[in-house]
Amino acid sequence: MPDRNETLRQIGISSAILAAFAIAGSALLGLTEDNTREQIAANEEAFLNRSLNQVLPEDRHDNDLLADTLEVPGDELLGTADPVTVYRASKQGRPVAALFTVVAPDGYSGDIRLLVGVNYDGTLAGVRAVAHRETPGLGDAVEVDRSDWILGFAGLSLKNPTQEHWRVKKDGGHFDQFTGATITPRAVVKAVKKALLYFEQHRDELFMSAKTDAEHG
Repeated sequence: MPDRNETLRQIGISSAILAAFAIAGSALLGLTEDNTREQIAANEEAFLNRSLNQVLPEDRHDNDLLADTLEVPGDELLGTADPVTVYRASKQGRPVAALFTVVAPDGYSGDIRLLVGVNYDGTLAGVRAVAHRETPGLGDAVEVDRSDWILGFAGLSLKNPTQEHWRVKKDGGHFDQFTGATITPRAVVKAVKKALLYFEQHRDELFMSAKTDAEHG
């Protein structure tokens, strides 16, 4: 019959080994999670930079967009109750454009996050889809890599087309819908129009510090 002390000793050794594996596993998991979080943050910043530069090319401004920002409260016109970061572009101290993310909450598969750039004169510098869950092969045509549809917003404004024509053609508006998918472009057009309305209502406060700097420069 096995010695009781020997049995207890073996149990103790096994428990210690299991505890060591558990501690090592937890440490490795934590390290992996930290590294993954840093990598995700770096990837998101790189994607944001790329999107900002696509909407507003570097030769149109001489300031650091990531440094010249303003946080504004969420708003129904922005499609979110969360604070929104506005990236302000200027050249030689004079306002050029504001870029900010808006949410189209009524996409086919949920929220569609858009980066909208609006020139100081109220025309669109450009629009890019930065996050969505739309159907591959249909709704994902909002991505610039899938279709040039979203490039068509550049240069438009609340006057071109007129506000009543800020709709897809199926609804009597100006904008094409996708073959087999109307909900996604309808949601995007509506969100971009709201972004222009927000800009029209808040332009002075968005550029207040930039205008002050220019006047005293």
